[in-house]
Amino acid sequence: MPTSQSACYNEPMQAKTIRFLGVGLIAAGLAAGTAWAQPRPLPANIVNARAQTASPQAIAEYRRKMQIYLAAREAFNAEAGAYWETIAEKRRTRFAKRRHGQRIALDDYVLTQPPLYDGPKRPVNPEPDETEPRERKPLPVVADFLQAAREYYQFVPTQPAHEMDFKRAYARTAIAMGLTREQAVRVYSFETGGNGHHDMQSGLSSGRPGAKAISTAVGYNQLLTTNTLNLVAEQGNSILKALQEKAARLSGPQRQAMEHKIAAFRKMLAFARSVPNSWSEQAKLGATPRGWGVHALVLDMDVGPLLQTHKLLTSVIFARAKGYHKPLTAAELEMMNLTGDGTGFDMVTMPQSYRERVPTSNFFQRSGYERNPVAIRHNTVAKLLAITDERMDVNSAKPGARELAAAF
Repeated sequence: MPTSQSACYNEPMQAKTIRFLGVGLIAAGLAAGTAWAQPRPLPANIVNARAQTASPQAIAEYRRKMQIYLAAREAFNAEAGAYWETIAEKRRTRFAKRRHGQRIALDDYVLTQPPLYDGPKRPVNPEPDETEPRERKPLPVVADFLQAAREYYQFVPTQPAHEMDFKRAYARTAIAMGLTREQAVRVYSFETGGNGHHDMQSGLSSGRPGAKAISTAVGYNQLLTTNTLNLVAEQGNSILKALQEKAARLSGPQRQAMEHKIAAFRKMLAFARSVPNSWSEQAKLGATPRGWGVHALVLDMDVGPLLQTHKLLTSVIFARAKGYHKPLTAAELEMMNLTGDGTGFDMVTMPQSYRERVPTSNFFQRSGYERNPVAIRHNTVAKLLAITDERMDVNSAKPGARELAAAF
C-alpha cells in the first residue's frame, strides 16, 4: 500500500520541478533569522576562507551565496528523496505481486516525473583551492585487457584478419542459439552506432584525438568487464563444451592451439567462480588486472560470439521462463539488456496504455537516472522504446550493420 507520503506521487503525470522563488525567500529568511531558514553550518574550508587573491567582500558574498545554495539543495534533496523512496517501495510491491502471480496494476507505478533541481548553481570559490585534486585512475583499455590476458592466463585471443570474419562467426552463433537476424543486427546497431568493430570500446569509437574510454564496454553488444565475468561464471560449462567439441574436429597445430585456449579458459573460469555469483562481487574482480584478462575473451573469434549471444539469449530465456512466449522486439530485448532482465521484463510485459503513462524513473535507481539524459528526455516507457527503435532504424542503415545483416 502506498504511504501517505507516497500517495501524492500518483497524480496525473507532469514534470515536477523545485522552483526557487525560493531563492529570494530563502535569502530573506536568512537575513531575518526566521526559524524555517536557519543556515546550516558551512564546511570548514568555506568558514576559514582567507582573502589571498580575493577581497574580503568577495569572500563574504561567496559565503552568502553558498548558504543559499546549500539550503536550496537541502530542500530539493528532501523532495527527491521522498520520490525515490516511493519508486523503491512500488518496485518491491511489483516484484512481490509478480512472484505470487498477481496482476500488476497501473497504481503499482509512480505516475509523476521525478523532481528536477531548478535552484541556484553552486557558487565559485573566489580563492584558489589549496587541496590536491584527486587524480582519477584511467579506465583500462583493450591493450590492457590483452596484456593482462597474456600475463595471467598465457592467452592471446584469436582475432579476425578481416572484420567480416568476426561478423560471420557471430551470425553463425546467434542463429544456432536461437536469436533472429533482426534482434542481433538491431541491438548491434544501437550498441555500436551501426559501425562498431569487434574490439570497439565505449568512448573510443570515433577515433577523435585525445578520446578517452568512458567504460570498459567492448564488442558488438558492449559487454563490461563485470558482464564478461558474470557470463563466464554462469555459462562457463557450455562454453567449455563448445570449445572441446571444436577441438575434436581439429588436428595438428590447430588442435594444439585450441587445447591451449581451453586450458586458459579453465583458469579464467576458476577465477570468475572464485566469488559468489553476484554482480557486486564480480564487479570487484572486474576491477583487477586478472579480471581485465578474462575480458579479453570478448575479442576472441571462438569465445566472443558465444559470450555476446548468451548475453542476449539469457533475456529471451528469462522471458520464456516467466511465461512470455511472444518474440521480443529488438527494442524490448535492448531494454532487458540495459536495465537487467527483471526490470526490463517489467517494461516488456506492460500494456501499451501503461507504457504511455508510466515514467522511465520507475526502472532506475536515482543515481543512474540522473546520469541518463536519454531516460530523462524520453521520460515514459513508450517514448523510451520509441527512441530506441528510431535509433536502431537509423543505425541499421550504416555500413557495419548492413555487413552484419549480410552475414546471416
